[in-house]
Order: sequence, then C-alpha cells, then structure tokens
Amino acid sequence: MTFWRAQERARAAGGELLLRIEDLDAARCRPEFRQAIMEDLRWFGLAWQEGPDVGGPFAPYSQSERRSLYLAALEELVSAGHVYPCNCSRKDVAGAAAAPHDENEEPIYPGTCRPGLEGAMAVPPQVAGVNWRFRVPVDEEVRFLDHRLGEQRAVAGRDFGDFIVWRRDDVPAYQLAVVVDDAAMDVTEVVRGEDLLVSTFRQLLLYRALRKAPPVFHHAVLIKDEQGRRLAKRNASMSLRALRESGVSPEDVRARYAES
Repeated sequence: MTFWRAQERARAAGGELLLRIEDLDAARCRPEFRQAIMEDLRWFGLAWQEGPDVGGPFAPYSQSERRSLYLAALEELVSAGHVYPCNCSRKDVAGAAAAPHDENEEPIYPGTCRPGLEGAMAVPPQVAGVNWRFRVPVDEEVRFLDHRLGEQRAVAGRDFGDFIVWRRDDVPAYQLAVVVDDAAMDVTEVVRGEDLLVSTFRQLLLYRALRKAPPVFHHAVLIKDEQGRRLAKRNASMSLRALRESGVSPEDVRARYAES
C-alpha cells in the first residue's frame, strides 16, 4: 500500500510517498510477490521516498516485521475493555446474519460472545486460539469528511458490527495493523479504493480507542471490467503486471482507467 505524509519538510513538493508492504498473511505473501509489487509500481510511474527497499525513519516497512507494535496495541485495547475474545467462526457469523451482505463485506456480528458490560480485562499471556473483536458503540453515528465523496456517515451496530482485530491463528487483522502503522509512521493522507469505505468507520473507532489522530481519507473510484465488476483475481481480471506484459504503456493504463 502507498500513503502520503505531508510533513513540513515535504510540503513544497506536495508531500512524501511511503510504500508499505502489508504481508501479514504469510501464505499469500511470497517474496516474489513483494518484488513484483515494487517493480510494477515503478513501471506505473510511482516513486516513493520511504519503503522496504529504500529505508526511512519509520522502518521496517513490511508489516510482518512490526508484530510487536500490533501486540502492544492489542494489549492496550484489552486492558481498556474495548475488545473481547470470540469463539465464533466465519461460518457461525454468516449463518446468524439477519440480512444479506456484499461479497466484500463481513456480515454484522450478532453479539454471541459479546460481554454484557464494557470494562477492563486482564491481558492473557497467550492471545491465540480465539478471535479478538472490537466492541463498537452501538447506535453511535460515526462521521468523516472524504476528500472525494464528501461527508460520510455510518451507524455502529447497524451499518457495521463488532469486528476482528486479532485472528485466532495469532495474526493481527488488517483493521488494527493499518491504524497502528499509519499512526506510527505519521501518515496524514490515505488514498484507497471505495470498496474500503466501511473499513474507514471501523478504523476511526480504533484511532479513538488508541488515542491517535486519524489521517485524511480519499476513496477513489474502482477500476472495473467490461461487466462492471471491480478488477479482482476471483473474476480473472488482468493485473497491472498482465497489462504491462501485454504491451500496454503506463500512460495508456492511466488514460483507460482515469477517474471520470
């Protein structure tokens, strides 16, 4: 993922670009994939000032090397009563969902394992073996101003429910890891696809719980195929590497998929 940091020393140039490799899922993140990401992004025309290949003041820039930071954040959330252990599987949650959900979104958690009252908990010596869920403030409206879409609103418990911050296989979840890293790396602007819009509401609650200032968000239009589906492996869509190898130029890609 790439992020902007608009620090005082970089404002004249429009900010600094940071490349971070989000490789928490070891089974899907091989070294050759990491190298391909950097090669393809450079071919596309991106040049970052900080990253796993060039270093920087907030190294390491691969999430697989930053576990201690995520664990410290989890312990803080546990101690403050913001999270609780959950034994429900994805199948359990999907089966209990009261309403259908988008293929890219998890269903609303029914609260099966949610404790009755919020309060401090003792941090267990071993966090693996259960999912750790963040307790959302039910019925609270969460709002933020998106750079492209304007004011965005969602109601906790209705539009999204308690979400996982640490998986039972002892891996930090995306929601927790990106919040911890963005705060630690002084990221001030995040640009990403609009399919992650709901994730932003979750992450804003994490920023507040961890007493960190959130960045500014810009949710961009998704690149879609001829059938109107977003480009994804499940749809056999062409990757940036495939487009590159087909002879398409970076300028052609930018023109073809420019935001309307």
